[in-house]
Amino acid sequence: MTRIKLNETGPNAQRALLLFESAMDPIVTVDGQQRIVAFNAAAETAFGWSRAEAVGCTLDMLIPERFRDRHREHVAQFARTGTTSRRMGVQAVLVGLRRNGEEFPIEASISQYMDDDGKRLTVILRDVTERLHAQSLLTASEARMRGILDSAMDAIITVDERQHVVLFNKAAESMFRTTRAEAIGAPLTTFIPERFRGAHGAHVRGFGAGEAASRRMADARIVTGVRRDGEEFPIDAAISHLRDGERVFYTVILRDVSGREKALTDLRQSQHDLLELSAASEVTREQEKSRIARELHDELGQALTMMRMDVAWCRANLAGAAPGAAAKLDRMENLLKTTVAATRRIASDLRPLMLDDLGLVPALEWLVQNMSQRAGIACDLSVDDPAIALPSTHSTAVFRIVQEALTNIAKHAQASHAEVVLRRRGDGLEITIHDDGTGFATDEPRKPESFGLLGLRERISLLRGTASIASTPGAGTTIVVTLPIAPADAS
Repeated sequence: MTRIKLNETGPNAQRALLLFESAMDPIVTVDGQQRIVAFNAAAETAFGWSRAEAVGCTLDMLIPERFRDRHREHVAQFARTGTTSRRMGVQAVLVGLRRNGEEFPIEASISQYMDDDGKRLTVILRDVTERLHAQSLLTASEARMRGILDSAMDAIITVDERQHVVLFNKAAESMFRTTRAEAIGAPLTTFIPERFRGAHGAHVRGFGAGEAASRRMADARIVTGVRRDGEEFPIDAAISHLRDGERVFYTVILRDVSGREKALTDLRQSQHDLLELSAASEVTREQEKSRIARELHDELGQALTMMRMDVAWCRANLAGAAPGAAAKLDRMENLLKTTVAATRRIASDLRPLMLDDLGLVPALEWLVQNMSQRAGIACDLSVDDPAIALPSTHSTAVFRIVQEALTNIAKHAQASHAEVVLRRRGDGLEITIHDDGTGFATDEPRKPESFGLLGLRERISLLRGTASIASTPGAGTTIVVTLPIAPADAS
């Protein structure tokens, strides 16, 4: 410590005084009786006393009364030792007293030396009010952060570069059924099933080596955690990393998705059950339609035909009948003829018997021809394999898909031409239906009363097929359906 004597002269003394006065920290020198003999400018600013007021007074004036006895004894004890210098207070922050009575925290170091006037003790002080305030704010911030972490509904775990836990919030305690004290310091693999530990460690290290600051773990799939009692459970997780100097910390935010996964499993099972039920219902409907169509064609149609024959007999054998009888018989014959045609049409609309009797391609040819005749829209059919053999469920589905598509064209497209193309594509069948009509915007919501395309998609989904619909207003519509085909005998 530089020795200060106010009455010294010469270059060295002047340099020492300059350093003493320009120091940013308060410096106070006292004699063996703890009377102030030197008081620099920084001390004047810190304590509010001028040098003239301070010099000659005891050091007690700078210390709150409750600490004076202890402080006086501390300085005296230091003076009795041979120690040149040491920090005062060691573990604790000391307290200073300003002229206006305000107390403030200080750190201090003390040194001693002998000169011609006897022992001198110099104290260098530092006002640590701002530092303690900052530390208080940091402590409060850490407390708030801890409160936020512990109030989070998701588990949050931070590990160091060795992948040992350094932070473990309350949600993590609940999720893994262990305490924070037990988790801190434990390897992260403690919470991962053994069979996944090697891959998981490599995954975390690889993430740390990358440039991304955060990302979801396992991307498209769920990872697995293990509770303290050994129970495994599905987790959705996101990971981030932060560098603090040379150290790297990884933070994982975890969510137990056991309930969600169970709900998804139940939903998938329900969808599967509904799909099976819908497929069975569709088969039942088609069988019932086939039965009704057969009865209409064979029984009612034959009965009506017999009645036409009876009317023809009556006309031939009632030549002398009352006036008007011949006209009546003509009207009856025309009505029966119309009824027979209507019965056959209804039977064909329910289910064309040629689909069962002759197969898919003749049934589609009839459907396309009927489209041209009824709607006045030219329609072409192209089949790369006229002898194509499909399971009955697929034949029916293909027929209904084409029927519904052509019905939509007739109702809404205002088209002049349509085309139906069937092609084999490996183990599947591709069906393309195109028209040159008005088209529509595919991103528009479905009209409440429009079920054509919805029914078409439902039929396709029953057979695990796919469908794409391309349409632009004024440029027509193209529907492409792909169906996986089972062996022909799997009907």
